[in-house]
Amino acid sequence: MIPVFPLDSNLCIVLVSPQGAGNIGSVARVLKNFGCRELRLVEPRASHLGAEARKMALAAVDLLEGVKVYQTLAEALADRHLAVATTRRFGKYREELLSPRAAAADICTLGKTARVALVFGPEDTGLKTEDIDLCRRCLTIPVHHDLPSMNLAQAVTVCLYEVFLAASRPAEEKAVLKRPAAGKNLEAMFAQMREALSAAGFLNPQNPEHILRTFRRIFARQGLSEHEVQTLRGLWDKVSWLAARKREGG
Repeated sequence: MIPVFPLDSNLCIVLVSPQGAGNIGSVARVLKNFGCRELRLVEPRASHLGAEARKMALAAVDLLEGVKVYQTLAEALADRHLAVATTRRFGKYREELLSPRAAAADICTLGKTARVALVFGPEDTGLKTEDIDLCRRCLTIPVHHDLPSMNLAQAVTVCLYEVFLAASRPAEEKAVLKRPAAGKNLEAMFAQMREALSAAGFLNPQNPEHILRTFRRIFARQGLSEHEVQTLRGLWDKVSWLAARKREGG
């Protein structure tokens, strides 16, 4: 099969704090199985260039040698227009979870023109809520309740398999999704929003993240474009200005 959108250039896999060198090597092999060429690591706890990783990667050693390492997830996603987080936990701030197949449809539609990332958490704890905040979509792999957690490489396999299938299907006439803003620009807008809403007294100082995460979910559903992000930044500028005038008694 030959995918109809460039998995080799527009899609990357991000592993946050992976703890097993063998898992990193196995993930590299899975990437090559499905035509994905870019693997990014955030604060890895094992070497991706050691003997164990190379042994598991087999013919994908070249992908290990091209791995990019980052200090934070925000840095790893700065150039991405869509980031999809993976989680096996449900509950507060982990709502509207997609299946791998539904997420693959979004990835393939946007991936034709935009840069996309699939994000996987540490083997022992999974992604933190703060990590999921940086992603626009969130997926979970349906599994039996007797053993709800999957091996890291297995989880990557399931997700990339669905993306590969979706990308290999004949193109269908469908609504064209707008290209979302790059991660670094969206996060800059969120930082400005936090400052403006704090200045206006809208946020609870004891738990400001509660309402901020609600806004994140609302904006994630919309897939804000660069123009929309700039428009919102103008709004937050105005809110900050009005809050400052109120403090000064103007």
